[in-house]
Amino acid sequence: MHCSCVWSSRALSPALLPRLLSHAGCWAPGTRPRGIWSSPRRLASAVETTQPIPLPSQARVVICGGGIVGTSVAYHLAKLGWTEIVLLEQGRLGAGTTRLCAGIVSVAKPISIECKMADYSNSLYEHLEEETGVKTGYVKTGSLCLAQNQDRFLSLKRLASRLNVMGIPCNVIKPKEVSKLHPLVNIHDLVGALHLPGDAVVSPPDVNHALATAAARHGVQIHERTTVNHVMMEKGHVTAVETDRGAIECEYFVNCAGQVTLYPLRVCTKVSVPLHGCEHFYLLSKPLPEPLQPSTPVVMDMDGRIYVRAWQGGVLSGGFEKNPKPIFTEGRNQLEIQTMQEDWDHFEPMLSALLRRMPELEVCEIQQLVNCPESFTPDMRCLMGETPGVHGYFVLAGMNASGLAFAGGAGKYLAEWMTYGYPTANVWPLDIKRFGNLQSSRTFLRHRVMEVMPLLYNLKVPRWDFQTGRQWMEKHGFERAKYFIPAGKDLLSLDASKTFYKPDWFDIVGAEVKCCKEAVCVIDMSSFTKFELTSTDDQALALLQHLCANDLDVPVGHIVHTGMLNERGGYENDCSVVRVKKNSFFIISPTDQQVHCWSWLKKHMPDDPQLHLEDVSWKYTALNLIGPRAMDVLGELSYVSMTPEHFPSLFCKEMSVGYANGIRVMSMTHTGEPGFMLYIPIEYALHVYNEVMSVGQKYGIRNAGYYALRSLRIEKFFAFWGQDLDPFTTPLECGREFRVKFDTTSWVEPVASSCWSWRIMTQSWTCGPGGENPSTGMGSCVVPPPPLPTPTPWKDTCVWALSRRPPWTAPCRGDPRLHQQGRL
Repeated sequence: MHCSCVWSSRALSPALLPRLLSHAGCWAPGTRPRGIWSSPRRLASAVETTQPIPLPSQARVVICGGGIVGTSVAYHLAKLGWTEIVLLEQGRLGAGTTRLCAGIVSVAKPISIECKMADYSNSLYEHLEEETGVKTGYVKTGSLCLAQNQDRFLSLKRLASRLNVMGIPCNVIKPKEVSKLHPLVNIHDLVGALHLPGDAVVSPPDVNHALATAAARHGVQIHERTTVNHVMMEKGHVTAVETDRGAIECEYFVNCAGQVTLYPLRVCTKVSVPLHGCEHFYLLSKPLPEPLQPSTPVVMDMDGRIYVRAWQGGVLSGGFEKNPKPIFTEGRNQLEIQTMQEDWDHFEPMLSALLRRMPELEVCEIQQLVNCPESFTPDMRCLMGETPGVHGYFVLAGMNASGLAFAGGAGKYLAEWMTYGYPTANVWPLDIKRFGNLQSSRTFLRHRVMEVMPLLYNLKVPRWDFQTGRQWMEKHGFERAKYFIPAGKDLLSLDASKTFYKPDWFDIVGAEVKCCKEAVCVIDMSSFTKFELTSTDDQALALLQHLCANDLDVPVGHIVHTGMLNERGGYENDCSVVRVKKNSFFIISPTDQQVHCWSWLKKHMPDDPQLHLEDVSWKYTALNLIGPRAMDVLGELSYVSMTPEHFPSLFCKEMSVGYANGIRVMSMTHTGEPGFMLYIPIEYALHVYNEVMSVGQKYGIRNAGYYALRSLRIEKFFAFWGQDLDPFTTPLECGREFRVKFDTTSWVEPVASSCWSWRIMTQSWTCGPGGENPSTGMGSCVVPPPPLPTPTPWKDTCVWALSRRPPWTAPCRGDPRLHQQGRL
């Protein structure tokens, strides 16, 4: 008989709670089952005897996936006051990769937002037992990141600097101190280590059960053995979820399905979730003759590609090999992730590294080699946020073997995103909108995962690049040249040179920069995002005036640099807009803004058949002609004077270049240097390039790459979105207030005044003498400011906001008066 299990506040009544806990992860002394954690059957056996409860006919949000990520989202939504939350699990709670997780919670992550998520998760798990009464196996062990060479040691020092800024305790230590902290570590080849005293280990199924228990107490309904078949939508909005037990009408759907996220749940044709499965191995040993204490620090030997933690008196050790084994390329929808076949030949390099690092383990008896699937994304960062194609469809998946460490923080950020309409931290590095359709190819994902998994422990120096599907550097699926090798230089040796110090290509890039300043260079910038916004009347202008900080009501042919700001005054997009006709605009944005910018524009576009937005990125090749001799090259090719008197700055003309017609020539270079951007219909691209290079020979023309472009734009402080600007950066903070028309009141709702007063007030409040928020005593920025007066023009709003400022002497960075005084 098909049995459907449900957890709800009713199921977790005080009378039933002890019986549930006795089966859900609280082992009796000395009775742990074979394998790493408790079996999924034990997790659910207590509730399978209850009468199946029908699914609700409607809910506010449906969460798919009962692993630690899904239960974290449910927990945090409930804590934020959400009601009518339904969590669906096709098997049993925690029976997927959560059951097979190694149980390590470490803040040693490559980017800041991941460190923050892991730090929050650590704090949450530490107090979860006190909140729920469910034992989580939390032990604060600390961890040791080992360095076998100076480059690795330098990378750990850089990580320590970042963690210190974030207030996370860490210490750079010598090899002798490592041996004092861990009795088994061989230190003969170490040059140093990073000690993270706050890291911990937990029992993942128990943490999962604790989160589910807390969520259920707040009214979340948890239904096991329920498979999601289809996510239904209407006019771009989620309307319902169809399961094997009936349909549930809902406003929001959250995809936390982990391994089965990619293919079985791509049931909504407009949703793309780029991740791929890969086998992950770790071994379990029997207790050592002198059992390891549970508080023994976790060891991460990244140069040896292994991690080691204490486990039941022995060790648990796994790693990230150089030759991983991708799986499930064809898609696989299994009820539960079963332990796959052992492969000792494949694990042998990691076993050898383990014995070199801990020679005393040679006499240890191995209990089991575990082979479990993990999901990986194309850039080693998880997927979070609302999908661009469907409003109300959120994703949190692809944890890259760090699901336990990220689950708490990621669940918190996603819940806040759903609650407030925006994330409370800069999560752009994790936003699912950073990927386009190019990254969803099964072949690409299979090949990329074979590169991504080893990179987790690879030494990542500045300016490293992925190798899959490319010959040059890659951005959003486009290949872009880093620099051009002069004759006589060895391409392979230059590409292989990786260092934290002066790289071998430094002088090559320097020569390209010099040429840009003294002669003329060509840089291929075809990867930039390009949209065309047209209308029959003034609808296109009205939309851009509503979204953009600058004034777009300019004569035809003029170019406007502007930001599209959110309700808090932060940058959602940074673009250049060309008015090519009275009711037609050409929008140019950064490469990785393609999906995000499209989503932002479509989100605010009225449902008007006379207003049309088209992505024309594939229709135009873009050549950037940079340098003082650029006007000579173009003048000779077009027979038109290109001097500033005839072709002023920030102007666009449609011209002929060589035999090609319809070339959009713009007097800007995105670097601050003189020159022109040529937007060429793709069928003419090769002809125009050859003509430019041929005519330019007499002017010293040469090709240049993106490293030169980066150097030039940084010199002139041309900030780029995603690198210098983000949704939490305002024009006042980055010296771009001159690109804001303060007298307009037509911005993102309700008016410009609400945008800026919110940002100015929250920044003022968080810039007290100790950096604290005077209202709460903490550093939080999410406390709303006092109510706004009636909407007024910008200048009056700024004066009002400053007049409401708290009376301390330390001025905040967001204060416009500092810019007027030249102090920022």
